[in-house]
Amino acid sequence: MDFDRVLEKCGNFGPYQWVVLLLFGYTNVLSSMHYFSQTLISFTPEHWCYHPELGNKTFDEIHNIYEDVSSPHCTLLESVDANGTAVAAQGLLCRQWIFKDEVGYESITMELGWVCGQAFNNAVGQSFYYIGAVVGTITFGFLADKIGRLPAIILSTLSGGIGDFLTSFVHTVPMFSLCRFISGLSTDTFYVLMYILAFEYLNPKKRTFGLNIVPAVFYCAGLMFSPWCAMWVHTWRKYLLVASTPVLLVFIYPLFTCESANWLLTRQKYDSAVKCLKRVAKFNGREVEDSVFEEFVEYYKQKIKLEEEKVTNNDTFWGMFKTPRLRKFTIILLIKSVIITMSFDIISRNMEGLGSEPLHLFSYTSVCYIPAGLTIIAFQNIIGRKGMASISLLLGGIITAITGFLVAYMDPKANATLLAIMVGLGRYGAVVAYDAEAQYCTEIIPTSVRGRGVANIHVIGYACSFLNAYVLYLANYYRPLPSIFISIIMLAGSILCLFLPETLNKKLPDTLSDGEVFGIGEKWYFFPCCGSRGQGKEDTDDNQNTQRKLSTSS
Repeated sequence: MDFDRVLEKCGNFGPYQWVVLLLFGYTNVLSSMHYFSQTLISFTPEHWCYHPELGNKTFDEIHNIYEDVSSPHCTLLESVDANGTAVAAQGLLCRQWIFKDEVGYESITMELGWVCGQAFNNAVGQSFYYIGAVVGTITFGFLADKIGRLPAIILSTLSGGIGDFLTSFVHTVPMFSLCRFISGLSTDTFYVLMYILAFEYLNPKKRTFGLNIVPAVFYCAGLMFSPWCAMWVHTWRKYLLVASTPVLLVFIYPLFTCESANWLLTRQKYDSAVKCLKRVAKFNGREVEDSVFEEFVEYYKQKIKLEEEKVTNNDTFWGMFKTPRLRKFTIILLIKSVIITMSFDIISRNMEGLGSEPLHLFSYTSVCYIPAGLTIIAFQNIIGRKGMASISLLLGGIITAITGFLVAYMDPKANATLLAIMVGLGRYGAVVAYDAEAQYCTEIIPTSVRGRGVANIHVIGYACSFLNAYVLYLANYYRPLPSIFISIIMLAGSILCLFLPETLNKKLPDTLSDGEVFGIGEKWYFFPCCGSRGQGKEDTDDNQNTQRKLSTSS
């Protein structure tokens, strides 16, 4: 009488599960508003150095005046004659700007003048957000194992809200960096922990659909709503205040959901686990006999007793680097995590200079999350994990490269619709790659080190994301550079995926020894939709020989 069987009796897809999915959906809204708040507060519209003669000019007139001026965004004018001819001042720095504010929204770069020579201030501050993400992932991951998933969800969500709230009052780079660090502590952690809670209490046959369609709808809704909320309140400070307020509703989560029963079982808190399951049964209108719970508790007591009698498993994350094939897989997963995390973030933030108002463009292209989620549901079990990961990165890289060159050689204003479509397609590829990566990585890493392995690989991806702000800063030198950089690393990631084993419909590795021989004999061009790998006697013998070598070396 294990957990899944008891949950089936208590109801594994009833009213309780719908409530949990709704809470997970609300968490998706919070996560999208929190993560991309750093993007919305730092959008920089088209701008020019201020001159008194430009005070009564329209934006189009100002653009024409600066048309023949080198570096128009940062060049101080000495004079402007009656014909609109500008003469650039020599040796003087621009200290005031005219911003093309078309929607009545003032970002932090506009208010504090973080453009031209001061543009790096925003990059420095935002990089601390990702440093906080690394610290938060480790800290709240530790707390989740010590005090429980639900308390960790509440604490991590509050830390993000507090960070956004404090950021709304800053005026200096050091304070901005500190507050972004605090805000970054919760990044992804409260989302992942709520994902785990929803995962555990759902019918296994409903998990793929439920846990993909909810983010597709609610995360997308949060992204599409956020820019309009920012325009409604007019300033980045008020937006952060508005975005940080909804986190207070996390305090009602314990009223509608309970702690992870699986976590309680690992802590040998059997009475609390039974209490949670009885609560699920009551919510779902099920009557479950006490004998079922008694058998359930006895099962886990015996299971833990048997596990304690077994020889201690010495597998560690660092052990994944000791054997050649597993070392190759681990290094590829680490590099791929960095590539996907950076690509996902930079493509989502690279909205400036594309002919459309950045906030509008961000909102409209966010609709790509819905088809991205549906794509995962429809095709991942057909073309396989490797095919989904590789193709999404390949297409995303090609589309992003084309977008970069279009920006370089076409007038963005005249081709705003085309560029918006290309940006949406690029985001679509990045989202599919990001979602596919989560499951693929989890399946390749052996069970004995899966928790630590996935966490470490995830942390490495976020650790390198502090470079994202500097990649975006490259646009100050040449507008298409961020797109070119991202397209190159996405294409590299697509190729790396081909050297990973397919995991669809296979028994996943349990130990490091299993991981070393997993997928042995499989060709790099194998995809499930293209037919059977056809592992023959030669491949089987290789597998057995490798197993014997590993046993001998042990």
